[in-house]
Parts: sequence; C-alpha cells; structure tokens
Amino acid sequence: MHEKRPTIRESIRNFSILSPYFYQSRIPLAIGLLSLLAVDLLQLVVPLIIKRSVDDLAAGQANGRTLLLYAAAIMCIAIAIGGLRYVWRIGIFGLSRKIEMGLRNEMFSRMLTLSPSFFQKNPTGDLMARAVNDINAVRMASGMGLVAMIDATVLGVASIAFMLSIDVRLTLICLIPGPFVVIMGRKLTRRMSVGFEKVQQAFSGLTERVREGFTGIRIIKANAKEPWQFERVRKEGEQYIKENMTLARTMALFFPVMAVFTNLGLAIVLWMGGRLTISGSISPGDLVAFTNYLNIMAWPIMAMGWVANLIQRGGASLKRIRSVVEQMPEVEDGAIVLNPAEISGKIRFNNFSFRYDDQNEFILRGINLEIPPGQTAALVGRVGSGKSTLLSALPRLLTIPGGAVFIDQHDITSLSLKSLRKSMGFVTQDVFIFSDTVRNNVLMGRQHIKEGRVEEVLELAQIWDEVSSLEKGLDTLVGERGITLSGGQRQRLTIARALLEDPPVLIMDDALSMVDSRTEEKILSNIIRARAGKTTLITTHRIATLKSVERILVMEKGELLEDGDHGGLLAMGGIYSTIYESKAIEAELEREAS
Repeated sequence: MHEKRPTIRESIRNFSILSPYFYQSRIPLAIGLLSLLAVDLLQLVVPLIIKRSVDDLAAGQANGRTLLLYAAAIMCIAIAIGGLRYVWRIGIFGLSRKIEMGLRNEMFSRMLTLSPSFFQKNPTGDLMARAVNDINAVRMASGMGLVAMIDATVLGVASIAFMLSIDVRLTLICLIPGPFVVIMGRKLTRRMSVGFEKVQQAFSGLTERVREGFTGIRIIKANAKEPWQFERVRKEGEQYIKENMTLARTMALFFPVMAVFTNLGLAIVLWMGGRLTISGSISPGDLVAFTNYLNIMAWPIMAMGWVANLIQRGGASLKRIRSVVEQMPEVEDGAIVLNPAEISGKIRFNNFSFRYDDQNEFILRGINLEIPPGQTAALVGRVGSGKSTLLSALPRLLTIPGGAVFIDQHDITSLSLKSLRKSMGFVTQDVFIFSDTVRNNVLMGRQHIKEGRVEEVLELAQIWDEVSSLEKGLDTLVGERGITLSGGQRQRLTIARALLEDPPVLIMDDALSMVDSRTEEKILSNIIRARAGKTTLITTHRIATLKSVERILVMEKGELLEDGDHGGLLAMGGIYSTIYESKAIEAELEREAS
C-alpha cells in the first residue's frame, strides 16, 4: 500500500525545512536562476531571428551578408545558451546536491542520538529507504523540479504571448489540445512515479536478498542450501524485471501520446496558418516563428504533470525525513560533565524496577544493590532473569527514571551521556566487528593512544598471538562484520576494544560465550589482575569460571535474591547451588560425549 501523497500546497509547505540550505547558497542559487531565465529568454529570441530571415527571403531582400548576420546571431545565442546552461546547472543542481548531502548528514547524525528503542520500532530497510530513496526524491524536486517549473512557467507564458502577438485566433485554436496534454501527462507521470517506486522496492528486495546470501554463505554451504538461496534470489530478480517492464511500457506510452497531442497542434498550425499566410493575414516568417513557439511550448505543457509529481513525491519524502530529523531521543542528556578520571566506579541501584513500554510485566523488580569502587562482581542467573537489562541500565541504553541508579554520588540521569559512557567499557552479547583492520577495530576512532597499548589489551584478551600471526598483523583487514575471524576471536577483539582506555567501570555481558572455558578463565584472570582497584561487572553462563570472583550476585525472575562469594553461596544450597550443580552435570555429559 502506498502512502497517500499530499496536495501541491501541502508539499510546498513541507519544503520549508530546506529554507536554511537555500539561504546558505543564496548567491550561487541567484546566479543559477538568473542564468536559467537568460537561457529561456534567449531561446525565445531565436524564432524572431528566423522570422526576420524568412520574411527577407520571401520578399527577395535577403543576400549573403544578411543571412550570414542572421546565422552569426543564432550561433552567438547558441554559445551564450551553452555557457549559461553550464552556470545554472552548477548553481541549481549544485544546490540540490548540497541539500542531498545536508539532509543525509542531518538525518544520520540525528539517528546516532536516538535510543535503541527507536531502532527496534523502525525496520532497518525503512530507515535505509528514507536515507536513500526519499533523499533522492527531495534532490530531484529541489533540482530538476525547480528547473522544470521555471521553464514551464517562463517558456509557456512567453511562447503564448508571442503566439498571441502573431494571431490571436490561431493561438486559441492551437491551445485546444493543451488541457488534454496536461491531463494525460499528469496521469502517465503518476503511473511512471508509482512504477519507479515499485522498481526501487523490488531493487531493494533483490539487494537485500543478495546481501543476505553473501553474509550467510557459511550457513548456506554448511547446510547445502545453495539451490534454496539461488531460488530466493531468482524470484526477487524476476519481480525486479517484472516491475521494470511495467515501467518501461508506461514510459514507452508517454512520449508517443505526448507526440500525438503536440503534433495535432502543429497540424492545426500548418492547415490554418498556411491559409492565413496565403491570404496575407500573416507573413511566412510569422508562420515559421509561430511553429517554433508552438514547439517551445510543447515541453512546458508536457512538463506540468511531471513537475507536480516531482513536488508531491519530494513533499511526501520530506515529511518522512522530517519524522526522523525531528524525532527526540527518549534518553535525555544530563547536564553534568565529568572526565573518566573523576569517577571512582561506585555503583548503586536504589529500588530499581524496569519494564519496556510495550510490556505489562516488570523485567526488574526493586533492585537494591551497592558495588563499591574497585570491586569485581559477577551476575548469575537463568536465561531471562534480567541480568542483561540490569547492565544495560548503567550506560543508559534504556530509559530509566531519575533517582534509581547512581555512579559515585551522581544520579546517572544527571550526567551527560558522553561523560557516562566514556567512563564505561561495555562488551555486549551482540558482537560487532567493523569491516576494517584489527587495529582500527580496537581503536574505533580514538586518538592519542600510547604506543603499544593496542598490543597490551590484545594480550589481556588472549588474542595477540593469533593477531601477530596474521599476514599484516594489526593492519590485517577482517572483512565484513569480521567474517575472517572466528566467533571467539570476534568476542576477544571486542573485549580488547573495551579495555583500551582502562575505564573506571567495565561491563562484560556474557562476552566470552564463544571461547572455551580454559581461555575464559585466563581472560578473566588477566582482566581482574590488570584492573585491580577498578570496578568490573561480569555475566556468564559458565559459573565454574567464577571461583576467583570476589562477589557473585544471583538473579531470578528480575529480583536479586542471593549475594556472596562462590563458597558461601554453594554452602547456602540455594539458587546458585542449583545452577552450579546443573552446569556441572552438563559439563560432565559433554566430556563423556566427546
């Protein structure tokens, strides 16, 4: 289902968001518009020169010199038109490209400030369409649409005025097909516009299907599903061709239909204008000039529907873009700015409860917890117990109430997001590696990191030996989403990234699930030793590796139920003891199976 398009008036109102771009480029734009007007006026002069030359030839007054002067005049006008067209293209189309770049940057910078919940509610494909297709529609409306609108107005009105000056009755008769041309042009351009949208949607589907195939190539090959994936791509390709052929048929119909109507006007001119010329009512030059003005007017008449379509598409697209640009982040920035060095790492949850907007059940209930600075604590619990949600509240990846979570003496809602998040290293369950080098994946744009620090954190994460054995070492490209690395290597690389600036608080949310238990123990031991005096929070499903952790917090159904060390919690015989025993049985069964 296609979104209902706004009227022309509504569309023009939507363009108010572009006023800063027009103002910033007002001088190049003014030069471009004046050049465009000059081109239109020069085009209108050419038929007058032809009229004079034809009349001179008909009267026997022409000679080689006068004809050469007429030809030279037309040649000079053509050169001037060519130069001025270059100027207006730079001025007007240049502005449309600046608008395209500005809107894309504005939209992307806004999206970077929005909360994760925004991306959960809006599909990636829809956001990509706004960042690409909608912005292209705005560019076309603000560039080609502006040019076509001025051309249609100036050339159309001026041509009719010149035709009326030659013969009023002939002009009125020639304009009879005009309304039909406008109506047909509007209908066909609307069909073409819908066709373009369907082609773009089909192309997006095809691109996504091919991308999905390349990204999941290992899974496809491992399950021998190449024919299945090929069939999916083939169907998307067929749909793309089908929409393209439908569009091609509409476009193939457009110009012949327009040609029939415009040539109908030309036929009227030849029949009636010829009779008027024979009777002496108009001169042969008048007839030729009238024919030229009729041809000049044909484009504006055909363009009216197209321009209206461009403006409506651009207006609808701007409305969709504005809905993102004007979106306010759910997580509001705090006013207090601190350096990470000013934060000791004390954490306190004060009767903290949380639920998502679209859910009735609370995920966390009445959490009261204090973690002194420098302590290493592990969160343990069954799947869905609320561990990840609790940790996500610390860097404010969730919308949390004031007075519920504190770092040192500060309510985290009062801190600037940049201050808060720079004071924390956060390794999530969802590992993401950029299509870049190993070095740049660890640095992630951070400057002034001391020499050797990257190698140091890679050592801590137990991945330096593997990186140093690569052909280009730290400068090895890891491919899209780190496809050349194993799952465990990707996890360890993200841990090194979080350790780089040795933040006051380190959060590792099940960050070692893809490495073996022995490597996990080594990494945890390295981190605890290297981060002595700094706060570290860990969640893991391998609770056997937590024997060296000084404090273990046990969660169940969103509540914090047990708190102690490994030995003490086992002796209690509670939830921790039950989970530990079940994990021990699982490990024993795995050893027997292997």
